[in-house]
Amino acid sequence: MSVAFGRGYLRTRLELIRLRRAVRTAERVYRILEDKRDVLLSKLNELVEESQELRNRALSSLSESYRHLLSAYMELGPQRIKAITSTVPETVFINMNTFTMMGIPLVTLDASNEEAKIPYGLSDASVNLDEATRKMRDVIADICRASATENNIFRIANELRRTQRLINALEYIIIPRYMEAIRAISTALEENDRDYFVKLKHIKKILERRALG
Repeated sequence: MSVAFGRGYLRTRLELIRLRRAVRTAERVYRILEDKRDVLLSKLNELVEESQELRNRALSSLSESYRHLLSAYMELGPQRIKAITSTVPETVFINMNTFTMMGIPLVTLDASNEEAKIPYGLSDASVNLDEATRKMRDVIADICRASATENNIFRIANELRRTQRLINALEYIIIPRYMEAIRAISTALEENDRDYFVKLKHIKKILERRALG
């Protein structure tokens, strides 16, 4: 019967051996989970820093891109900009891949760019429009990586919480219950041994009296 789930136990030497083995197993699992927690925490901190860096870089690039786009609007007008953008072919392709880390499914998002042919004539050319297009195309890679990184942060954080709950259960519930049961069984067995020893002494005295008589 399992002490870990709050049920009873037999006060026998066999049960005592079983519980001591269970404690050693629980302690090994506890150490493994601690190592796992440390690895997850290290990876989580690494991803948080990476995510912050990608966010800052993406925001900076987007700000520059919108600044150039606004200048292009002022140079060409909204109608011409709309006509140009409607003819721009797809130049960014996004691939999603999955991998596992310590049993956790994680993802990567990779954006690949292809240089597009200029969809407008030289008379309609705008350096600001070219620059806005280039920066917008380049920033998509950072946005994809940031999205994948934040998704992975969420998944690792969930696994970290689950691991910490298991560690707490082992440290504050399961192992203490095993130890309490071991102490109770050991005390009961010691009392039985003392009682048995007293009975043996009593029997010995009786036999000695009978031998003398």
